[in-house]
Amino acid sequence: MSTWKRDFASGLIVLAPLLVLLLVLRWIYRYIESIPLIADLQPTVIPGPLEPVSRVIIAFAVFATVVLAVGYFMRTTLGRLAEAAVDDAINRIPALRVVYNASKLAIETAISGTDELQSPVYLETWPGIRMTAFRTGKKTRDGKIVLFMPTAPNITTGFVIEVEPEKIEETGETVEEGMTRVLSAGFAESAHQVPVEEEESAGDGTGTPDGYGHVRTDGTPGGGDGAATDGSSSGE
Repeated sequence: MSTWKRDFASGLIVLAPLLVLLLVLRWIYRYIESIPLIADLQPTVIPGPLEPVSRVIIAFAVFATVVLAVGYFMRTTLGRLAEAAVDDAINRIPALRVVYNASKLAIETAISGTDELQSPVYLETWPGIRMTAFRTGKKTRDGKIVLFMPTAPNITTGFVIEVEPEKIEETGETVEEGMTRVLSAGFAESAHQVPVEEEESAGDGTGTPDGYGHVRTDGTPGGGDGAATDGSSSGE
């Protein structure tokens, strides 16, 4: 790959995620400030140019208040009974229960995560080939480790696998480093990887078929035309 292509790819890797993040934040901002209920709670003394910003602040304040109120309610016996009733009602719906349970488990894992979730591992799937997987913090009844092996570059899909503990090799990486490698389809470099240098072409004038840079692979000078002429003249 030429220098300008490599620089362009590096710049694209840096800017593309930032642009996507800005687009998502812009969509969230526009959605929140357009909620009708938030407009009703907005004071009339707010100047017109500051109304969108004030709506977002009010929306976050209302959301935080509702979350704290529900959390306090869940500490009571009545709250736990209400949660059990909601779970039982949603689990009776075949399609909805999958989304509900998966999202609930994901939020619980993200909030109360353990150290095991912060350690990607290597797993030899075929002889001589290893892949990156992530601990889930779960074990089976027979002692096997439950791992999630995401696909690249779409990490929302993958495989849930159960393996013996001795078949897992620690990577020494953080979750961010492991996820970056998967998301970038292996093109991103990390502190634990050695970048692969491209070989020089044999026909670009910097080397010969017998070696690189006019030096043979056995350590002797390369066999260019000049070397052959010198050898023939010395033989005479």
